[in-house]
Amino acid sequence: HVGMARAKICGLRKLEDVNACIAAGAAFVGFVDFVKSPRHIDPRQAEPLLAAASGAVQRVLLTVNATNERLDEWMRGGGIDLIQVQGGESGDRIKQIQDRWGIPVLKACGLQSAADLDAAVAEFADVANWLLFEAKPPRDSDRPGGNAKRLDWSILANTQMSIPWMLAGGLDASNVAEAIAMTGARVVDVSSGVESTSGVKDATKIAEFLEAVEAAG
Repeated sequence: HVGMARAKICGLRKLEDVNACIAAGAAFVGFVDFVKSPRHIDPRQAEPLLAAASGAVQRVLLTVNATNERLDEWMRGGGIDLIQVQGGESGDRIKQIQDRWGIPVLKACGLQSAADLDAAVAEFADVANWLLFEAKPPRDSDRPGGNAKRLDWSILANTQMSIPWMLAGGLDASNVAEAIAMTGARVVDVSSGVESTSGVKDATKIAEFLEAVEAAG
């Protein structure tokens, strides 16, 4: 094992959530800019949270097919370390974002099969800075992303990737060790798995999740 597995806690909306993540040892904190999500936050609301996280953790902005204008609003404050693209962004769009703001981009990819993994790697591994793998959204869903659906971890067993990647989708304190053991993920990403109710983070669950990640190595 090269170093310990690390965690990203996504969908933060309150200062106390950010502080709980820092206190418990998260490596990344994520902020969701997507109106249909119960975790949506706008750039103004996010400012004090980004400031609190500065220097302590990597701050990730999750966007869905965002315009340059919208990203400008977020980037103006200089508080974002990584942009997560969660929609239908192409390799060209990822390059545009990297060039325009000089910031690394994480591309989220929904997987249902090994073929999906191969396609995602072929399309994005040379252009994105990070990849994130999660379950494909249900066909009728109006929300992209894993929607707390568990990814079939065997797809990622023994994966060798040329760039760093994260594992997401239905993770919580009870299953994250198994997920890490099966996939070899060095970074795991959780949102609903550390909530008491939809969109409401729970400091105890955050701490328990991070303890489980640490224990898994």
